[in-house]
Amino acid sequence: MPEISDSLTRADEQHFTRPIPKSAGARMRFLVRQLKSTRAAATLLGISQRTVERYVKDRIRQPKPALAARLEAEVRRRWQPVVRKRARDTAARTTGMVIETRARFGFTAAPGSTDDGRMRRITQHLPPEYAERLFAAQAAGAAEDRLRHIAAEGLQELYFKDGGARAQGLLVEFTDIDYVDFSF
Repeated sequence: MPEISDSLTRADEQHFTRPIPKSAGARMRFLVRQLKSTRAAATLLGISQRTVERYVKDRIRQPKPALAARLEAEVRRRWQPVVRKRARDTAARTTGMVIETRARFGFTAAPGSTDDGRMRRITQHLPPEYAERLFAAQAAGAAEDRLRHIAAEGLQELYFKDGGARAQGLLVEFTDIDYVDFSF
């Protein structure tokens, strides 16, 4: 399940300055404008071009639940790209991001240490370098494991190693994610 990627996308949505269109017709018109044709919108949504045209002209007002979910997801993905980019650029250059998670953290450490994994709830500010790496990996289409590894590395260095002040040989495993939320 793509917990980290979905959480980054939800964090983007906190920066929207306008709500997404509410009606199916308005959403379909937005999607047609973005994709520049009704045929492209129909292909993306898996419906006929004629059905798209009916939604655009408000002849059909209530989509089936599966289509409504796909339509909303595609509109959300394309909504306010400049606002989204500006927020990500600010986080990647200056402010960083905050990660809040409840997950199992296990450790690879020296023999005799308590390295059994256990559930922890952690809220930690990550500096801009980690935000930039997460955004770049997500934009490149990295797998969820890669995103999880970057987040784990940030938590390892800042939370568990306290910026290099302790636990020098500690390696953190970030597994069994209950939830993860980012804000920037």
